[in-house]
Order: sequence, then structure tokens, then C-alpha cells
Amino acid sequence: MKPAPGRSYPPMYRAVATLLRPVLTLSTRRHWAGAENLPVTGGFIAVANHVTNFDPLTFAHFLVDHDVPVKFLAKKELFGIPFFGWILTKVGHIPVHRGTARAADSLKDAQDALERGECVAIFPEGTLTHDPAAWPMKGKTGVARLALATRVPVVPIAQWGAHRVVPRFASLPHTLVPQRVDVVAGPPVDLSDLYELPIDATTLRLATDRIMMRLTDQLAELRGEAPPDRVWDRSVDGDTKAEYLAERAAARREQTRRRLEPLNRLARRGTASTPSDR
Repeated sequence: MKPAPGRSYPPMYRAVATLLRPVLTLSTRRHWAGAENLPVTGGFIAVANHVTNFDPLTFAHFLVDHDVPVKFLAKKELFGIPFFGWILTKVGHIPVHRGTARAADSLKDAQDALERGECVAIFPEGTLTHDPAAWPMKGKTGVARLALATRVPVVPIAQWGAHRVVPRFASLPHTLVPQRVDVVAGPPVDLSDLYELPIDATTLRLATDRIMMRLTDQLAELRGEAPPDRVWDRSVDGDTKAEYLAERAAARREQTRRRLEPLNRLARRGTASTPSDR
């Protein structure tokens, strides 16, 4: 990799990339597009939809393989995990202190990284999507605040297929068979008409919705489907994780029942044909 000036690629980052690249290469069939939309120099924000715990790796794989050593904004709890948190720090990722007195530190650290020329990656939804059909949810305004404060390009990166490797809300792979994963970077979202407006709730919501709309449109092209008319709002529509996992468990039980049915049928026939004791 030959990253642009200002985009750090420390030894720990190189080591982690070297270890993970073969795993990602063996577990996915990559269909990538839009690399020409990644700024060659200078800081920029990369935003992506978030379907599964595996897609941060496919998101990073796309960027790193195009000479962009991306730095993620990640929830601070991850940095508290022994050894793993130490690796995140050494790689250069940025902790997000949500709902605490240090929340502003995350924004300042991200701004500093962008000013140095780094690429900062953000999942605007803030968590895995809870939309029943895995479309992007209503975004949080943190990405808009950062974009308007720094005026760096915001590149929307839609991805689809990582859930075939690690299902939604799961932590382990569903299959060892390589799965198709599409990642497409679009042109930067134009927010220039908002730069001179006060950075208030109205402006932040307008910018956030514009970013999310671009992501959703790109995802619709990837999926070959139309998105829902109404965006899922978790604060209103609720959390679908428990329902989704219950449905998957029921489906697995049904699959097991169907696989065992021929054996059960043979067992019943064997029992019926056994002569009774006289």
C-alpha cells in the first residue's frame, strides 16, 4: 500500500491487514466498483450502510485495497475489551463516547484526523439496521455535524452480501462457502449549500437525510429492488432483533425437522412391521 500523505498506516495496521486479508479473500467473492470516487489526497468521510457485524470488515477491505487505510469511529466499549481494545488503539481507530461528558472528544479527534488527511469511516445509523428488510434506517446526525464542521467530502459506500457470511445480529459465520459481496462507492454527497447555514438541528437533519438518501439509492441499485416508502425509525418503530432471531431459530428447527423426517418415517415403518409378541 502507498497511502497518500497524512493517511497513516502504522505497523499494527499492516499486521492486522495482513492477517485478515486472506480470511476475507477466502470467505467472499468481491464485486467492487466506484473506486474512482475515493479522493486520492486529503481527508474525507466514508459512510456505509450497516447490516451485519461482518460488514465493517468488507467495508475496510474495499478501502484498504484501494490504498486508503481507513480509521473507524467505533463505540468506546470496544476499546475496553482486553487486547482487542489495545489493537484498535494501535491501529488508530477513534472511540465514540456516546452519552457522556466526553462525547465532544470523539468529534474533535475525528476532525483532527480529517485535517491530517485521514479517511474516517462512519456507519450513520449508529448500529445494525433494524429495518425488517435490511434497508438503511434513519441516520444519526453525528456524521452531518462532522461533515459541516470540516467541509471534507462525504463518500457514500453501499454494500450488500456480507450478511450471507455472518447473518444479521449474529457473531459467527453461517457458511464456509465464499459468498458474493458487492461494495460500491458513489460520488461525494453535495452539502455545499448548507455550509453557510447555522449548524442547528434543522440543518443537521437535512444533511443527514441527504446522506442517507444517497446510500439508500445506491443500495437499491445493488439489490435491484425499490426501498420502502418510509424509512425505519428505531425510536418509533422499535427494535426487531429479538423477533428476527426468533424467526431464524424457528426456521432452523423446521429445517432440522425436514431433514430428519425421512429417518423418522423409516423408524415408524419399522415399528409397524415388527410382529407382535405371541
